[in-house]
Amino acid sequence: MLRSPDYYAILGVLRDASQEEIRRAYLDAARRLHPDKNKAPGETEIFLEVQQAYEVLSNPKQRKTYDASLPAKREEQPSYPIFHQISFSRALLVRLKEPQLIYVLLDVRARKTDAPPPAPPLNICLVLDRSTSMKDAKMDLLKAAAIQFLREMRPEDVFSVVSFSDRAEVVIPASYQKDRHKLEAQIRDIQASGATELFQGLECGLNEVRRSLGSRYVNHLILLTDGHTYGDEQACLDLAQQAGEQGMGISVMGIGTDWNDIFLDQVASRTGNTSRYIARPQDIQKFLTEKFHELTRVLAEEITLEFAPSPGVELNYAFRLQPEAGPLSFGAPMHLGPVLWDTHLSVLFEFLIQPSAIGAGGLCFLEGDLKITMAARPAPLPPIRIHFEREVADTPDPTPPPSAILQALSRLTLYRMQEKARAEMGAGEVEKATLSLKNLAVHLLSQGHQELAKTVMLEAENIQHKRSISLEGEKEIKYATRALLMNQGDRVE
Repeated sequence: MLRSPDYYAILGVLRDASQEEIRRAYLDAARRLHPDKNKAPGETEIFLEVQQAYEVLSNPKQRKTYDASLPAKREEQPSYPIFHQISFSRALLVRLKEPQLIYVLLDVRARKTDAPPPAPPLNICLVLDRSTSMKDAKMDLLKAAAIQFLREMRPEDVFSVVSFSDRAEVVIPASYQKDRHKLEAQIRDIQASGATELFQGLECGLNEVRRSLGSRYVNHLILLTDGHTYGDEQACLDLAQQAGEQGMGISVMGIGTDWNDIFLDQVASRTGNTSRYIARPQDIQKFLTEKFHELTRVLAEEITLEFAPSPGVELNYAFRLQPEAGPLSFGAPMHLGPVLWDTHLSVLFEFLIQPSAIGAGGLCFLEGDLKITMAARPAPLPPIRIHFEREVADTPDPTPPPSAILQALSRLTLYRMQEKARAEMGAGEVEKATLSLKNLAVHLLSQGHQELAKTVMLEAENIQHKRSISLEGEKEIKYATRALLMNQGDRVE
C-alpha cells in the first residue's frame, strides 16, 4: 500500500500548525525553491510538492479530510540531524514579592556521525572598503587577502567582489571561478578614493549574493572596512534585517580602530553573525581564511527562534557563546546563528521574572519554535518546539546550578563588565567607568589573563587622568574578553 505524502513535513510545519504558520511556511519555501530563482537539480519537484501541500493544508475542508486519512497514532518523526539541550540556573522558581533572575543555556549540536557531512557549496560576496583611508599598504594587504580568499574557493562555489567608498562597484560579478588569473587582476585594479558609505557597499554586495541565492548554498556577505559611516545607519540595519529574512548572512571585519563596532555588531547580529576586530592590516588574510574554513564546516546555516514570553517575563539579555561569540538582537524571529558540524551553537539567555508571573503551579516563561535552515536539505524541516519552564515553590532549592551554566556565566561576566564600563563612559560617569575597569582587571588576574589585565589597568588609568578611553584600548578589551568565550568553547567529540 502506497503511503500518502506527509504534507506537514513537506512544508516543514507541525501538525497542529495554525493557518498563519502554514501560510508563512509556504511563502518561505516558495521564495527559496521557486524555479525562476533556483534551478538546482531536483528542487523543481520539491517546489511542486510544496505547492500541492499548501493547496491541501490551506483549505480547511481539504485539511480536515486529509487529517482524517492520517494514522490515528502519529508515527515517530525521523531523527533530526541536530538536537538541543536546555539547562537552567535554578531548579525551581520561588514565590517572592520581588523580581528574580533565571538563566537558560540553549545548546544546539550536530548528531555524531562516522564522518563529517559533505561541505556545502558557498555563495560568497566580499565587500571591500576602498575609501581614501584604505590607501597604500592597507589597500595592498586587503587586495592580497581577497586574492588568497579567491584561491581558496572550490569549483562548486559562487564568488563575487564589490568595492565601495561613497559609491559601490561590482569588481567580480557573482559566478563560478573559470579564469582566476583574470579575476585576480580585477581585484588588483581596485584603487582607494572617496569617503565611506556602508549602505552603498552592503546594498551592492547583497544584490550579488541574491543573483545566486539558493537553498543549496551557504549564502553569505563578508564586509571589510576601516571607517565610520554617517547618516545611513538605519538604512544599513534595514538591509541587514531583510538579508536575515531572506537567508543571507552578514559578517563584519573591522580593520584598525576608527570603525563603529557597536553599530556593525548590530548589522551582523540581524543575520545571526557578529563583527571581528583586526588590529593589524597584516592579519586580514588570517581572519578571512578562518572565516572561509568556518563556512565550509556549516551544518545548519541558520537557527532562528520564534517565541512569545509569558506575561510578567522579560528577556533581558541574549548572548551567543559559540561558535562565534556575540550579543544577539531581539528580533522576531531571533537569529541565533549557525551550527557547525564540529562546534555547538550555545546561547545564554537572562530572564527577569516579575512576581505577577508566578502562579499556583509551574511557570512556562517561554514557548517557541527553533527553525532550522540547511543547505543539505532544501526541503524545510519541521520546527523543534521548545519550552522554558520551571516548577514554583515557597522556598529555594539548595541544588547548585549546573556546571555548564556556571562556566558560561563566569566567562560572560568579563565581557559584560567591559560593556558596563563602556556604557558608563558614554554617559560621562568617569569615576564609575574607572572602577568598573579596575574590577575587570582584578577578575582577569584571578583567572590568569595577566596581559589583558594589564591592558585594562592602563585604560583605567587613562580614563582617570585624561577622562577618555583610547579607541585601540576600547576595541582590544571588548574583543579580547569576547575571545575568551570562544577559546573555552567545546567542540563535538
